[in-house]
Amino acid sequence: MLLVIDVGNTNTVIGVFDGDSLVSNWRVVTLPERTSDEYGVLIQNLYHSSKINSRDMKDIIVSCVVPPMVGIIDDLCEKYFEIKPLYVEPGIKTGMPIYYDNPKEVGADRIVNAVAAYHRKKGAHIIVDFGTATTFDYINESGEYMGGVIAPGLMTSSEALFAKASRLFKVELVRPKNVIGKNTINSLQSGIILGYVDMVDGLVNRITEEAGGDPWVIATGGLAELIAGESKTIKEVDNFLTLEGLKVIYYLNRT
Repeated sequence: MLLVIDVGNTNTVIGVFDGDSLVSNWRVVTLPERTSDEYGVLIQNLYHSSKINSRDMKDIIVSCVVPPMVGIIDDLCEKYFEIKPLYVEPGIKTGMPIYYDNPKEVGADRIVNAVAAYHRKKGAHIIVDFGTATTFDYINESGEYMGGVIAPGLMTSSEALFAKASRLFKVELVRPKNVIGKNTINSLQSGIILGYVDMVDGLVNRITEEAGGDPWVIATGGLAELIAGESKTIKEVDNFLTLEGLKVIYYLNRT
């Protein structure tokens, strides 16, 4: 079995593959102040609930955009699995040319998503990943990573609004019945949800206009379902895109 770990700024997503099949997955909060032992106990409990034995893990691959977590993940993998993990980092085989001014600046998760999207469906893609930041990545028809856009995440921008506006308060992130709100809750929901949808669609349209063609637009990340349901440009949601990409990159490097 293969253990894949995607360490994001807000959440860490963990998956277990048996061959090509994703047999289990979990999402936990990323906390650099936790020790490797605390993460070890957490993962052991998750394994126990899914009836998976850590001894069945043959290898581990990690993408990480939180530098303080690297040492923790190293200790975790070596202490609890006796495995030195493979990291998605400069020098690793991805099978995808990176046309960025400085390829080292591209987050590992963005590369992993791009590899996964092109591997499963050849052709041009725009990948929208809803995380702490919302990223838009463009892959051309030839499977080359051409760059993208980084915008504030939905939760990140919402939390900033609530923190700075003393008379506004947190609301449930659901679509309001009407665009024109008749109360503060609905007005906030309209501005946050529908405003964000229009931002996403606007950027996708701008990327498409600049790049040309008809790229396949796929969304992933914690809030992908919410935004995709209102979007006019998102064609598919895949919550496991990053995990699939890690598996693909693993096989490119270990076999």
